Amino acid sequence: MKFAFIGTYPPRQCGIGTFTQDLYQSIVKPGGQPGRHEGFIIALNDHDQMYRYSDEVAFSIRQEHQRDYVAAAKFINLSGADICVLEHEYGIFGGQSGVYILPLLHRLEIPLIVTLHTVLKDPSYNEKAILQEICKMAAKVVVMAHKAVEFLTTLYDVDPEKIELIHHGVPDIHFNQEQVKKEFKLENRKVILTFGFIGRNKGIETVIKALPEVIKKHPEVIYLVLGKTHPNVIRYSGEEYRNYLQRLTSTLHLNKHVYFLNEFTDQKLLFKYLSASDIYVTPYLNEAQITSGTLSYSVGVGSGVISTPYWHAEELLSDGRGKLFPFNDSEALSDILLDLLDHPEKLNEMRQRAYEYGREMTWERSGERYIEVARDACSQSPQEHSRPENILDPTILPEFSLLHIKRLTDDTGIIQHAKFGIPNLKEGYCLDDHARALLMVLMAYRQTRDKEILELAPIYLSYIHYMQNKDGSFRNFLSFNRNFLDEVGSEDSFGRTIWALGYLLGNAPNDAYYQTGKSIFFAAVPCFERLKSIRGLANTMTGISYYLRRNSTDEGMIQQLRTMAYTLVNYYKNNRNDDWEWFEDVITYDNGMLPLALFHAAEILNDEEILSVANRTMNFLTKLTQRDGYLSIIGNEKWLRRGGERSIFAQQPVDALAMVLMYQQAFHVTRDRELLKRLFTCFMWFLGENDIRMSLFDFETWGCCDGIENYGINRNQGAESSLAYLISHLTVLQAFEEYEDAEIKVPEYAH
Repeated sequence: MKFAFIGTYPPRQCGIGTFTQDLYQSIVKPGGQPGRHEGFIIALNDHDQMYRYSDEVAFSIRQEHQRDYVAAAKFINLSGADICVLEHEYGIFGGQSGVYILPLLHRLEIPLIVTLHTVLKDPSYNEKAILQEICKMAAKVVVMAHKAVEFLTTLYDVDPEKIELIHHGVPDIHFNQEQVKKEFKLENRKVILTFGFIGRNKGIETVIKALPEVIKKHPEVIYLVLGKTHPNVIRYSGEEYRNYLQRLTSTLHLNKHVYFLNEFTDQKLLFKYLSASDIYVTPYLNEAQITSGTLSYSVGVGSGVISTPYWHAEELLSDGRGKLFPFNDSEALSDILLDLLDHPEKLNEMRQRAYEYGREMTWERSGERYIEVARDACSQSPQEHSRPENILDPTILPEFSLLHIKRLTDDTGIIQHAKFGIPNLKEGYCLDDHARALLMVLMAYRQTRDKEILELAPIYLSYIHYMQNKDGSFRNFLSFNRNFLDEVGSEDSFGRTIWALGYLLGNAPNDAYYQTGKSIFFAAVPCFERLKSIRGLANTMTGISYYLRRNSTDEGMIQQLRTMAYTLVNYYKNNRNDDWEWFEDVITYDNGMLPLALFHAAEILNDEEILSVANRTMNFLTKLTQRDGYLSIIGNEKWLRRGGERSIFAQQPVDALAMVLMYQQAFHVTRDRELLKRLFTCFMWFLGENDIRMSLFDFETWGCCDGIENYGINRNQGAESSLAYLISHLTVLQAFEEYEDAEIKVPEYAH
């Protein structure tokens, strides 16, 4: 079997790196000799630092470089590996809460085992969502403590059948205590040891404060603090904590009893210090430590361990294998130290129990368990560990609800932004959102004939009317206290407004709406010839097309549509080449709107050249955004220039909407049923079929989150995003209701 391991790796100084190396060696080189299994390492670099890795590291990922993760997935898939083992810790992967690891995992074509080094009891929204998504993709989830199993099943809803408990491995290294004490010139000393990265949460000051009472009776005691300050602590706080500990040592007159060994030791030297110690202390400051490698090592070699009662310690030190004392309680620690030093037989019995238990924790045994778990994962059918294909079934859609839209709407209009699900009144209103809102309620009313929905339409239409200037153009922004914030809005907002008005003229619920929309629409017509933005043109073309479906004899408007369509066609001709079928030399935002407009124009004008360009550009966009079976929107963080790289993050719901609309209209024109599958694939972006497999639709608020960012989901739920979701939802249902030959049952609406 061939293993691909993902984690940090030496020479990077990191506990996860040491774990990854030990696990690799226990599987691929048990006992230091080549075994029956092969493997390689995908190493995580620390920010922009580079390391001189050993030969087993086949690929390295720069922590904050998004594309490295995708490239690593491709490397693994082509490597011949049978299974991937991921060492997961939030801080070692890029993006907030390590979200960058998700695109890598989603692209894996082999089973995944994930080892969780941290399972939080009170995770943030993104921390929980990311870990849940990783566990969904994993064939097996390995933890090192029963408490982690409890959290995963009760807090994260992980299938218990996936979870495997495997102890943190311990190197099978032993030294004679008398000899190593002599080597370190500690023959006549009682040695208390703490080792590992130094940081505020380690609680080392608790031990230092406990020593004065101990030393009064046992002046032979020394306390060794072995370890460098954690690199992240150095990055943000320098040596502030170590300096504090040294000052505390001087204040308590302990300079001859406390020694700070500021080094990251190799395993051999570390186990010499462990063997030389009489008592090992882990004085962590709170219970939220699900796994401790240092504690595992100390038990594994049979140290006399005293610890605060964090989760891993409570389990590992039960049955007399160690002693526990309360957090921050130096007096209690003093009492335990004195009792053990006064009664060496108690200390020896505790050490013996720890040593016997440690025989079950060697890396040899842990490696064997991982191999068993890997065989089990590989024996599962592919469906058990791979992402299921989209099913053309609108019955899986959430209930259609305007609850969040009503929350955002007052008697002036719809508030453009929200803080989470709460309207952000400070940001006021904008024309773009009112155009989308008007379009959405008209679509919903057309499908449901629910007059309650239609009650929102006058609010949005009156805002559009209020924002129109005398020359037919529109302002865009209005403050909450109804002050204009601009003189003329963008061409994008103009085009979206014409789109909504055109839809109104093609689908007016009554004559009053039709006449109002018509007056606003035709007042804006003189502005059509001044449009320069291709997205402004495309949105306006879509509106004109809806108008012409009801007013097919308007020759002037037909000619206007033809002129605009060929303007887009000429943009395409001037920018395309053999590997670039697009209107510009960059793919930016709202991209699907451009082919969409041409599909609308092709239908109205019955023009083959326009249809050809629509198909070519749609197919090009499809190739760029759906290579892996789901919609991967080109992020606004870094647009895709010809010959350049695209961004995975800053993906926006309006881009998903544009794709849904594009495929719906393309199907309407071409009757290619494959396009219905594409449409549904793009809609499922909202519900979690995306690069990070997290749903943007919020089932609690009935709103839609504002996008996929490098930290996870932007949980603000503004009007633009929620309207994009609802219009997409309605478009899915419209597509399947209109074409009964798709043989798909459509659910009844619920409000």
